Amino acid sequence: MMDANFLTILQDQLGDMAETTVRMLPQLAVGLVILILTWLVAKGGRKIAHRFIGRTDIRPSLLTLVETAVTILIWFVGLFATAAIILPGVTAASIIAGLGIGAVAIGFAFQDIFENFLAGVLIMIREKMRIGDVIECEGISGKVEAINLRETYVRKLSNEVTIVPNSMLFKNPVEIFTDMDGRRHEVVCGVAYDVDLDEAARVIEEAVRGCDKVDTDRGVDVFAKEFNSSSVDYLIRWWSGSTPRAGHESRDQVVRAVKAALDRAGIEIPFPYITHTFKEPVPLEKKK
Repeated sequence: MMDANFLTILQDQLGDMAETTVRMLPQLAVGLVILILTWLVAKGGRKIAHRFIGRTDIRPSLLTLVETAVTILIWFVGLFATAAIILPGVTAASIIAGLGIGAVAIGFAFQDIFENFLAGVLIMIREKMRIGDVIECEGISGKVEAINLRETYVRKLSNEVTIVPNSMLFKNPVEIFTDMDGRRHEVVCGVAYDVDLDEAARVIEEAVRGCDKVDTDRGVDVFAKEFNSSSVDYLIRWWSGSTPRAGHESRDQVVRAVKAALDRAGIEIPFPYITHTFKEPVPLEKKK
């Protein structure tokens, strides 16, 4: 008897559900059409935003933020319209109330995601660290390839890509090598102790100024740095491009030019010298 009643109740519920579904078919169809239109409008809106804003001098990262904001806004309106059609009792007040109740639970569950999202928005807004910059942060160095709302793609100089969470780039110091067009580079060169230091400095400076990779308008510095074990060391500083390759190219040219100039001037770049001191005379045996 109980099984018969249970089957009857289950049959009635399934019949009510089927009847409700049939009655809602027009709303479901309209909702599906609205979702498709929302997808098309969001896609078109992103392209329109890129076309109009892309003509300005806006930074690429900020352009991405605007395009994402336009897409989110269109989808929010489309989903709200779909919910209002499928569920007529849904209002803006009820949606806001539901968001308020679920915000705490969602916030705890997706804390890292929201942290990276907010950090991504702030990174896109600030002027520093543009797409194409060479950066270093927490041992990760490379060229910024893309900045998304959750992560940043950093292409290493050896061509591997590293996906870095935005919160890491926002909370830690970031060194930007290409913030300016020029950057100062340096190298150390030693000369023997019996060399005229003024003459050596003059020869080194002329050699550096003769390099086409060096920006001589910003000056060349040659400083006597320290008394080393076998040499007097000079600190040579010059300005060149800010990219890593520009630094390597200018350093290669400077080292080659300084070595050649010192050789022509007869100025020695000494090997390490070792002096042995003996407390007692060392007997020498004559060869017969």
